[in-house]
Amino acid sequence: MTSSTPATALTAAGLARYIDHTLLKPEATQADVAALNAEAVELGVYSVCVSPSMLPLTIPVDADLKVAVVCGFPSGKHASSIKAAEAALAVSQGTDEVDMVIDIGAAKAGRFDLVEADISAVRAEIPAPLILKVIIESAALTDDEIVGACRAAVAAGADFVKTSTGFHPAGGATVHAVRLMKETVGDAALVKASGGVRSHADALAMIEAGASRLGVSGSTAVLSGAPTPPSTDPAAY
Repeated sequence: MTSSTPATALTAAGLARYIDHTLLKPEATQADVAALNAEAVELGVYSVCVSPSMLPLTIPVDADLKVAVVCGFPSGKHASSIKAAEAALAVSQGTDEVDMVIDIGAAKAGRFDLVEADISAVRAEIPAPLILKVIIESAALTDDEIVGACRAAVAAGADFVKTSTGFHPAGGATVHAVRLMKETVGDAALVKASGGVRSHADALAMIEAGASRLGVSGSTAVLSGAPTPPSTDPAAY
């Protein structure tokens, strides 16, 4: 979507390309992930996002579908070396994108040097053009802490800053947080909104606020409200 194109003009197919189709429940099985993959291909979403133990995934060779995996999830309270090793293993197993969680306590303490170092350790294991998304758990942070975490992510070479894990009791993505994150990173990174994006209206609001990607577990429901392109079949008129 270009800046001159309103989110409300997105077709279902266009909106689908914003979505990381997500399954991160602890009780998820390999059968659940296989169903997730099949649904993702059918919906035409950008990627599937899964837990690291679910790798490697079998994606149809003709499917335009990326694989994302979480790292240091969901607390972020892992040693940086462990996060880096987890990311390296995911890369070796065929992931295209890694969504890592920062040490949220370090951000709360104003230790953005530690946040940056943590992200840098993971970035070192994810060579371009593989994508690193940095989850800052925005609902748990003040505005100043959001800005500091986003600046640290950009300094460490992140491709995206991401709002939420979806597991924190403080909540998930908000329009305010997405807008603030985008204003902070500018053109240096993209923004992913995740956690609580459950409807078509939620999705459009996040995109209008500046999100370039959406983490969604209920993708069918989100896409069901999207407009469909005009039919080219004369019998349809």
